[in-house]
Amino acid sequence: MAITHLKKLALGVAGAVALTLGAAQGAMAEDWAPEGPVNMILHTKPGGGVDVYSRTLAKELEPIIGQSIVVVNAPGGGGATQMAKIRASEPDGLTLGVNTVTHLTGMQTNLRGTFSPDDFEWIALSQIDPILFFVSKESELNSITDMVELAKSNGGEVNIAGFGPVGSMQNIGMSMLEKAAGVKFNWVAHQSTPDIIAAVLGGHMDVGVSNLGPALEFFEAGRLKGLGVLGDDRLSTLPDMQTFGEQGYDVDTSWLQIRGVFGPKGMPLDLQQQIADAIHKAMASDSYQTYARAAGVQDSDYGPEEYSAFIKQMSTVAEEQLKAAGIIN
Repeated sequence: MAITHLKKLALGVAGAVALTLGAAQGAMAEDWAPEGPVNMILHTKPGGGVDVYSRTLAKELEPIIGQSIVVVNAPGGGGATQMAKIRASEPDGLTLGVNTVTHLTGMQTNLRGTFSPDDFEWIALSQIDPILFFVSKESELNSITDMVELAKSNGGEVNIAGFGPVGSMQNIGMSMLEKAAGVKFNWVAHQSTPDIIAAVLGGHMDVGVSNLGPALEFFEAGRLKGLGVLGDDRLSTLPDMQTFGEQGYDVDTSWLQIRGVFGPKGMPLDLQQQIADAIHKAMASDSYQTYARAAGVQDSDYGPEEYSAFIKQMSTVAEEQLKAAGIIN
């Protein structure tokens, strides 16, 4: 069954929402005014794409809401540690979380029966972001084809470092490539993008997979080189790196990373909308836009109603991808 492209979902859930930050700001009815510091809990260690996004957003949000935002790193269990903290919190807007596709895949794999999308309120979608595969500058690999040929000649002994366990967003991206290329790789789970990059640069891993943002400085310093990006188009920041499709691998380009904000169940809809409006206002700042464009991400202005619908559809996409990759039945 054909899978609706994530990018099209992000551009048209319910056929009604345009990705224009100005529209979100114009719709603001009341400003979000929390009565104390806001904890923004992450499922990753410091330094990765989620961490960079969250800290950049928090810095721009603080003057808008007149309160400090404390970014709390709570890695563990593929998001279980973070989600347990958020689920147990009061729905007063003082505890928020940042989610990615890994949350949705985790709820259908290792966290199935422990958490479900209905346990939370889905407040705002901020970003969609493709993944890329990379190696150290000294590596003999220069393309996805080189990586595939090495796997064929080496009995699958190509060690690929990525975030999360089998079934995570990045792991599924690798599984999709395996299926398209007719090979097997060796997945090695890591807890953050800095750990992945360090393992690749140190020669402990053959290939790394991540989003561009936290790896960009290493590309700019000439320490990493890209093998390919899983997307419809090349990254504007790394225009010489080809897409999987350009290299002859038919991998579904709907499989893009997302970053959004969610909270405990029972949060009033008007409060959710105020939080979403504040987030999208912060995203319009020059500082945030400079970061976002350098990171190669696309902005979204989905509020709670649109994001909740999007999460339901994305859960269906995740289930289809997990089944296609042979991870669930």
